Amino acid sequence: MKRSIDLLLCLVCFLIFIIPFLIIAIVIYFVSPGPILFWSNRVGKNNILFLMPKIRTMQVHTPDVATHLLKDPEKYIIPFGSFLRRSSLDEIPQIWCIIKGDMSFVGPRP
Repeated sequence: MKRSIDLLLCLVCFLIFIIPFLIIAIVIYFVSPGPILFWSNRVGKNNILFLMPKIRTMQVHTPDVATHLLKDPEKYIIPFGSFLRRSSLDEIPQIWCIIKGDMSFVGPRP
């Protein structure tokens, strides 16, 4: 039942967020060189690693550490990257992980 609800919610979210995602992807393509998505390793159920996508909000050359550990994180954030983070729009691609079954709408964060 939980899986069915996840898939139904993914369909609804996909229909709602496909246009904003495409607009964001186009803007990132022109504003900052590099990939549109950032893939990070996360620990899932039973300690199994999976790749989780997010919309890239930082420059490609940013050191691979948590943002709060950077000396001056603002110099690495792309234009309107702060907005994407505050609004959580950078999380849209995680719908893919829910479809794959790596994540769920209900449960602990990865």
